[in-house]
Amino acid sequence: MERWCVIKYMSQNQRLSDKIADEILTMITLESRFLPGEQLPNENELALQLQVSRTTLREAIRILVAHGVIETKRGRGTFVREDFKLNEARSLTSLVDEHINIKDLYEIRLIFEPEAAYYATLRATDQEIERIITYGELIEEKINENEDRTEAEQNFHKAIANATHNKFMDRLMPVIFQGINQGVKLSRMKQSVLQHTIRDHQLIMDFIQARNAEGAKSAMKIHILHAMKDMGIKEK
Repeated sequence: MERWCVIKYMSQNQRLSDKIADEILTMITLESRFLPGEQLPNENELALQLQVSRTTLREAIRILVAHGVIETKRGRGTFVREDFKLNEARSLTSLVDEHINIKDLYEIRLIFEPEAAYYATLRATDQEIERIITYGELIEEKINENEDRTEAEQNFHKAIANATHNKFMDRLMPVIFQGINQGVKLSRMKQSVLQHTIRDHQLIMDFIQARNAEGAKSAMKIHILHAMKDMGIKEK
């Protein structure tokens, strides 16, 4: 096999390993299939579930071990690390690499989140709407008490995404969380950002509660555009 072909094969194989590592991370952080301290399925079962070879799965496992997500215990199996903090988890792909441009993060939010709010309003159960409202009110409470609201912000937007009943939204949550985290950091220094957050969230909740999908979509777009303006990000 020529050297170029070997390099190409290794590159493709590495990308697949990264993808599988991300899928396992999603199972842990977003789908809560495996909690800190819990054991993952055995190699054969997990490889079959993910529809990959055991070689690819082993490489994905090594990636997650290197990132401190899971650990292997000799003679016992593979476990989610007990000290792994779910709310601090990030995607392992380059999409949310720590060097990614904040403008790109918010453009992705602008593309997807207004539509998510639209479909969530149409499809959410009454219980899911209650959950969205609860997290929205918790954010305002955290702001008024001058407390860190990062987790509440994440849960608010995740609750909206979950209410779309679209499984692909799970894959976007690490990206959205990354943008939220940046916005929360900025807002600690700007009072105007905090007021925008409270007003925008209330508007989103009002439209969702009223089952006004177009209103919820517009409110979410306004919310993200406000955040972009406050962070000095130009829309075009």
